[in-house]
Amino acid sequence: MRNFSPSGCLIAVIGVWLILSTAAIAGIALIGAPPNTRAVMLMGASLVAVWVILGGTVQRLIRDPLRVFLRIVRVDPRIQFVVLATGLALIEEAVTTALTNLAPLFGVPYGSAYITASGNYFDVVGLHSVVAFVPMFIAWALILQRYEFTPGAVFLLFGLTGLSAETGFSGLQALPEFGLWIFVYGLMVYLPAQAFPAGRGARKPPGWLYPLAVFLPTVFAVPVAVVVGILHPIRIHFPVIPPGS
Repeated sequence: MRNFSPSGCLIAVIGVWLILSTAAIAGIALIGAPPNTRAVMLMGASLVAVWVILGGTVQRLIRDPLRVFLRIVRVDPRIQFVVLATGLALIEEAVTTALTNLAPLFGVPYGSAYITASGNYFDVVGLHSVVAFVPMFIAWALILQRYEFTPGAVFLLFGLTGLSAETGFSGLQALPEFGLWIFVYGLMVYLPAQAFPAGRGARKPPGWLYPLAVFLPTVFAVPVAVVVGILHPIRIHFPVIPPGS
């Protein structure tokens, strides 16, 4: 994301849009949105503040020291990538689950507004989200073993993977929130991508690999998602939020 790379510039533009649109949404929520809707909107704004702004700043600060440390430990970069990405996904879901459980702080009873499938952290990560993210991370580790994508490109491509996943889960209503989902998912893999050093002899990725890299992680996740869906078919543990509530 340094030296004004195309991916870095695009991330910056999306980031500015995300902050401005989040501020507008928070303002609308506070001015006159119905209670449950307002709570969901404020939970989303809080996620941007904690995970994107605070978390993204921390990632930028520790990026270079982490890169040095990863070279010292001499563990297979593929393992480093998967472990780090899984750890970051667990942190992100800790933030979202905490916000769901803080519904009373946003002015509504617990379960009336939510941004996770459950208020139980272990249910969320083990039966809804991170359990399916791990094979996605494995897919990217295998890609990065052979092809030299920049961390910024990995951020954007996995962000698009996340956007497509959220669209598949909640419908086209997720598309206007593209900035949120690109950053939520992109920040899971940006630091881990530092495990693969530039100039390591990997191939330059051909053009056709970019769109494939968006959808290949989902292919890796499908078998896990199917098994989890059979064992745990409940998609959301809360009642549906009525329109206009």
